[in-house]
Formats: sequence, C-alpha cells, structure tokens
Amino acid sequence: MSEAVRAQFPIFARTSRGEPLVYLDSGATTQKPQVVIDAEMAFYEGWNANIHRGVYEFSERATLAYDGTRDTVAQFLGGVRADEIVFTTGTTGSINLVAQSFLRPRMAPGATVLVTEMEHHANIVPWQLVGATLKAIPVTDAGELDLAAASRMLAEGPALLAVTHVSNTLGTINPIAQLAAVARAHGVPVLVDGAQAVGHFPVDLTSLGADFYCFSGHKLFGPTGVGVLWARQALLSEMPPFQGGGDMIDRVTFAKSTFAPAPQRFEAGTPNIAGVIGLDAAIRWVMSEDRAAWQAHDEQLLHLGREMLAKLPGVSLVASPEHAVGVLTFTMTGAHPHDIASILDSRGICIRAGHHCTQPLHARFGVQSTARASFGPYTTEADVLALGRGLHAVREIFA
Repeated sequence: MSEAVRAQFPIFARTSRGEPLVYLDSGATTQKPQVVIDAEMAFYEGWNANIHRGVYEFSERATLAYDGTRDTVAQFLGGVRADEIVFTTGTTGSINLVAQSFLRPRMAPGATVLVTEMEHHANIVPWQLVGATLKAIPVTDAGELDLAAASRMLAEGPALLAVTHVSNTLGTINPIAQLAAVARAHGVPVLVDGAQAVGHFPVDLTSLGADFYCFSGHKLFGPTGVGVLWARQALLSEMPPFQGGGDMIDRVTFAKSTFAPAPQRFEAGTPNIAGVIGLDAAIRWVMSEDRAAWQAHDEQLLHLGREMLAKLPGVSLVASPEHAVGVLTFTMTGAHPHDIASILDSRGICIRAGHHCTQPLHARFGVQSTARASFGPYTTEADVLALGRGLHAVREIFA
C-alpha cells in the first residue's frame, strides 16, 4: 500500500547525502504529492490574481477557488458549516487567534486554562500571553492522560480546556470526545490542537464535541504557511477581530470601523491564496485515498518499530501509549539525540532531535532531549528497518 502512495510523491525519487531517502520526520512536516505541487504551480502560472472585488476573469477564478476551499475543509471535517472555517497561517496562528479574540475579552482575573503535560508549546504560550494561569492534566508513565485527574480538574471550572488530539512527541491519541463530554457538563469550552491528527485518521467534528479545532496544511500533505481554525458559528459571531486591515471590514471612517461577518473578519489583508488552493488539493487527495488502509499500515509500522527498538541495546522508548499514531521517540545510552540524528543523516535517514517543542513533557519524563522518528502513509517497512540498521551503527560508535 505504501509503495502506491509513495509513487505520488516526487521527492522520493531523490537521494539524501547520496543515499536513498528515508524520510522519518512527518511529525515535523509531511511531504507533498504531485497533485498539490501541480495545483500551486497552475495558479501561479495560469491565473494568479488577488481575490475579492476583482471583476476580471483571473480574480474571479481565484476567488472561487479560495472561497470554495471552505466547502472542501467543511466536508473533510465531517460536514460542518463552511462559514465556520477560518483560514490562518497554521495551528499556531489559529490558537493565537482564539487566545486573543475569544479568551482575552471574556477572561476574568486569575482565569485558568487547563492544558495537558503533553502539549506543544503552541498550545501553552498563547494562553500565557493573554495572562491566563495554566494547569496541566498529568501524563502517566505509559504516555497517556490521567483521565481521573482530568475529570477533577475540569470540575474546578477552568475558562477553557486546550488539548492536543495527538501528541507530536509520543503519538498518543487522546480521547477527545470523552474529555469534551466532561468539559461540557461543567460548562467548559474546548479547543483541540489537531495538527498531528488530521494526517493520520478521519476527524468528524459533528460528533467530537469540541468548540474549536485547529490544524496546519503542511502536516496534511499541503503547503506551509496555511492552516485552519474551525469554530462553532455561535462563538465566531461573538468574537472581535484579531487583526485589522483590508478585506475584513464592512465600513471604515476616521471615527470608527465596522467589520465583516465571520469568517471574513478574521482574515485581514491578502491571504495565502496559493496556499489555500494547495490545501484544497491536499484535502481532496487525502479524501480520495483509503484512509482505513493508511491507519492499518501506520499501526503495523508502529508495532514493527517498537519491537525493533526493544531489541537494540541501550535504546529506550520514552513511552508506549496503547492508542497512538506512528511515532517512535527514544533515547540511547551514551549518545546525544543530535549525534544520533547526525549519524543517521549520513545514511540518508531523516529524523528529528531535540525537545520537539514539548519541554514540559520532556521534563515530566526526566530528559532534556530525545530522538523522534515519525511516519506518514508513504513510509515503508524498509524505511523502519533502515532506521534499525542506522541505530546499530550509532550504537557501535558509542559503545
């Protein structure tokens, strides 16, 4: 299955350091299928123009493509309303928008935002910037949320629950529907960071129970610099703009300005038109694929990878959550993660080393940095086995 998917990605015809490319860093960014590359190129080469208010052919075509992508995203997210889709710069931009436009205006002094110990910094820092106090749901030794603690902490009535759908470091798939049901019982709105989820399995927001959901195009086989914020229309309609400028206004005078309805009021200035068109192509491509087969393949590779690492002397997985996507985060006795990554790079193997923007999670497990291999639907069994051989070579150097 992965070979058929892989053939649609031109980058895999290339080598790295003179070796066949083994790309195991999809948690940082996914590679792009030819249809996404073609969609952006077609726009720039054939009908590049700014959107809205242009009455000529190219502008009208660009406008239709840009605005039509909302329908594609809405379908992809389970059939939500297109007017609940806001285009942003990515997950980070989406979370900052919610922090500034939703939380800040209604936040009482000393308000608490409930996060988890496994959050990416992008789901920590924006809440701190608006003055919220953070409390974190603990993570167990298995790399899963302590759900009993989560229930107790939600009963305290935080201003917001902000939780990742999938941990970028551990691969943990969190039980969002269960958490959202508890939050709803206590009147707590829920924001979900879906950056690591949407590229691995379908997401249906009509049943998930969230109030906000965010993801990035580049982790869904689309372009960098574009992302999505979905929010319930009842919330969006009450939120003030985060940024001001062209295209988000109704009327402007020197005395005051009035604003367009949501979602347009949150898209100030010229947007990333090519990025949105590329995102549309990426989502259409994903929806055309057999995602159940993707999930089965991901689970198979994760099982293979865990078994392989367990047999390597001195190599330890940080955690092995029961429900997870294809992520292997590990340490090796005597070898710094950056040294591991550098040696693997010499063999054409691309992994990530560092704290993966999860310093609190690393502190919880008593490590400063780790090595991480993360899979995509184009990852093959041969890629995982190449990682094993590469780690054997690293072990020999540091033995």
